[in-house]
Amino acid sequence: MYQPLHFREERLDVLHALIRSHPLGLLITAGPGGLQANHVPLLLDANSSERGTLRAHLARANPQVQELAAVSECLVVFQGPQHYISPSLYPTKHETGKVVPTWNYITVQAYGAPRVVDDAGWLRQQIGDLTRHQEGPRAAPWQVEDAPDSFIAAQIKGIIGLEIPLARLDGKWKVSQNRPAIDQVGVASGLRGLGADANAMADEVVARGKPTRATN
Repeated sequence: MYQPLHFREERLDVLHALIRSHPLGLLITAGPGGLQANHVPLLLDANSSERGTLRAHLARANPQVQELAAVSECLVVFQGPQHYISPSLYPTKHETGKVVPTWNYITVQAYGAPRVVDDAGWLRQQIGDLTRHQEGPRAAPWQVEDAPDSFIAAQIKGIIGLEIPLARLDGKWKVSQNRPAIDQVGVASGLRGLGADANAMADEVVARGKPTRATN
């Protein structure tokens, strides 16, 4: 991933926080069957390896399972807030006219050696942990135990587990850091009220805003 210094994010806690808040990752492999990609919800265990370990499950019939067993590395892309940025949001447009549209976004790319896990106990723990993570904020959380044991056991037979100890994490926060402070204010103000992603991006522009040298 292209990472100009002013957009680069290397703090492990910040990268982990993005993964936890946007857990639907794009799992990518380049194996004997060629490029394959699937969207998969992943859990992060921050303490099981130096950079953390991702855990997930896929349908047993998914062809990518065979690819994961064959490759030495895979890539998972996590996408945070993103939004189009119009030149009209830049006050400097009125001074020089030398502005162009761009796209602000936040992303984390995670690399590691995948390990396919075919173990009913591991899978039962995985789906329980994933469910608790997602259901926790609800007033009346659903639990795996709410379904009949025989039904859950049958469902588990149709899935396969995946572990990815992370060897590398690349983070990119492209949130107008390369614009003058006055343009950063204009972007944040212009995005307010345009939806959840726009509001989240406005917050990031404000949080990371400071004048920097102009770059391409």
